[in-house]
Amino acid sequence: MSVAGRLLLWVLSLGVASYALIVYLSLPLGVFVHPDIRPGLQARPVVVLVHVLAAALALAIGPLQFQPHLRRGAPSVHRWLGRVYCAGMLVGGIAGVHMAFHAYGGAVARAGFAALAIAWLYTGLRAYLSIRAGDVPAHRRWMIRNFALTFAAVTLRLYVPAALALGVAFAAAYPVIAWLCWVPNLLIAQWLIAAGVSRVCAPAPAWRAPARRPAAAAGAARGSCIAAAPDRVAPCVPGTSSIAATTPREDHRFG
Repeated sequence: MSVAGRLLLWVLSLGVASYALIVYLSLPLGVFVHPDIRPGLQARPVVVLVHVLAAALALAIGPLQFQPHLRRGAPSVHRWLGRVYCAGMLVGGIAGVHMAFHAYGGAVARAGFAALAIAWLYTGLRAYLSIRAGDVPAHRRWMIRNFALTFAAVTLRLYVPAALALGVAFAAAYPVIAWLCWVPNLLIAQWLIAAGVSRVCAPAPAWRAPARRPAAAAGAARGSCIAAAPDRVAPCVPGTSSIAATTPREDHRFG
């Protein structure tokens, strides 16, 4: 990812996480959401606050976990932040499943948010099982997918005002956004994995001793034969000793 892309990821993630913490902790519940959603949130304040705060924690930590300097320079910090991220994802995902069954927008919106919460929990579980098994490349791939779903908290808050600005009725837009906020994210994550991350995360090939080229080997063997026995005239066979490969010059003066 480019520097601009990383910076945008940081700004959006930290911005939405900070917004959620400030608004939901200091203001009346649902004050900045659409009036049609507000009654459903106010009916379940504890679940809503647990979901929002846990998801905001995961959203704030997520970009840090993809920094190679942190993984290489401070692996213990990376592991502890990963545990906190997973705790936020687990609590937020379970609360999200509960909230999905009461979401505004009918069956389509409820199915979309329920699928998001389940996919969030599933990809987190696969990432955890991969790292426990010592499969670091698989762990990274699953965490890319998982954070793409965490980032739905950002895209949801981008698409809702965009739809309203375009004049789309909220009742019509919200069920679509319930799917649009995470399905494209997951597809982009999969594309990134297929395009580049799989090569970066692939294990290094086993080392093999370089093979000598036949011509070079033959030349080296022939040179050693000449240097060792300049009075031999029979051709030197590569791979054999210089004495075994040659025969003495015949001398009839003694015969």
